[in-house]
Amino acid sequence: MSPPDHAFCVELEVPFHDVDSQRVVWHGHYLKYLEIARCALLRARGLDLEQVVALGYQFMVGESRCRHLRPLTYGSRFRVTAWFVEVEQCLDIEYELFDLTENRRCAKARTMLVATDLQGRMCLATPGPILERLPRLAPQ
Repeated sequence: MSPPDHAFCVELEVPFHDVDSQRVVWHGHYLKYLEIARCALLRARGLDLEQVVALGYQFMVGESRCRHLRPLTYGSRFRVTAWFVEVEQCLDIEYELFDLTENRRCAKARTMLVATDLQGRMCLATPGPILERLPRLAPQ
């Protein structure tokens, strides 16, 4: 399945400080790469940190998972594509990490963001002012 029209891509290169002695990216850095793509996706929708706070909310990661298919290695150029799969109850975002150097998918991932008010109380659904800035998704 290809990403929808609202997907956002970022291209990165694996820096030396992200790899172990075998020149393979340490698994924890994949979450950092997801964060970079997620921030770009949200920023493209007018939901960067300061904009969300101005609306009276904030986000917290409720869940994250990553399936590693092939390792990224030092110097690899790669693309992280992020897109929304659910927006009504939470922001469920899927990702594909594609190694441009080796021309193959190296990981797929998903994170779930929940909205809270500025005092940290969880919202039971995505607040209207945030929902207005998100794409309308077809029922799955």
